[in-house]
Amino acid sequence: MAVNIEIKARAADWDAQLKKGLELADRTERLAQADTFFNCSNGRLKLREQRGAGDYLVFYRRAGAKSPKASTYTLVPVSDASKTKRSLARLLGVTKKVFKKRLVCHAGRTRLHFDEVRGLGRFIELEVVLKPGEAPAAGRREAVRLMAALGIKKADLLAGAYADLL
Repeated sequence: MAVNIEIKARAADWDAQLKKGLELADRTERLAQADTFFNCSNGRLKLREQRGAGDYLVFYRRAGAKSPKASTYTLVPVSDASKTKRSLARLLGVTKKVFKKRLVCHAGRTRLHFDEVRGLGRFIELEVVLKPGEAPAAGRREAVRLMAALGIKKADLLAGAYADLL
């Protein structure tokens, strides 16, 4: 499974943070995403449907800490999202649905997500992609550096997923 070091935070100053994210970006992409979460006893399982990009299943595990934390994940491309969603809903049951507009700023190996989440507000996520076998400490250092550059304070950090906040 692949590994990221991640944080999620409430955007304290959206305009300034977005401006800085765009300055840091090598490239950007805009996405509209709908995430359907399913019952899963050993992690989280969601179907991500995206306008303008491919759909896929995401299975992941991460600690519920308000700090840069490791997230192990697997992505599986899906060719028929509607059929997959119906099947998994019948088999596992749906727990939550999250709808968001996302601007992804790619800054080297890190993805900076500027998210506008329906019913919740504006958030920033960082995902530092680790190389196979790379120590998580290197990714944590990069996440802390980027948090400082974006003006993300410890008080802004969140522990869980958007689905937990709904």
